[in-house]
Amino acid sequence: MPKTILLADDSPLVGQALYRLLATEENCDLRVQAADGESAISLAQECKPDLVILDLSMPKMNGLQTARELKKIMPSVPIILFTLHADAVDESVARDWCVDSVVLKGDFTRLMNDVRKLLSDENRDLSRPA
Repeated sequence: MPKTILLADDSPLVGQALYRLLATEENCDLRVQAADGESAISLAQECKPDLVILDLSMPKMNGLQTARELKKIMPSVPIILFTLHADAVDESVARDWCVDSVVLKGDFTRLMNDVRKLLSDENRDLSRPA
């Protein structure tokens, strides 16, 4: 059964590109897309995704705020921050904000590698504070 992925990004072009990219993956199904952080939280509660991909710069709630709220609701669901500002978000900041991976927007190879890893990693560290 394919893993459900939720994407929250206010750019329809990013959503279309990721949809096409994930459609080539046997184990992934990008079924849910949100344009802002508040919608992402609402949709996550409805669809219970296996993975979340968040843009950093979104209306209403940014990606870090959204990640923190999502981890309170579903602490075991991995979150990837997909952003043009990856260099500004180091690993310790990401951990503090409950993000499992930070990927530079446009680096689709790294994004797909992280998607595969996080969806298949049975031994994810779930002990991080939510």
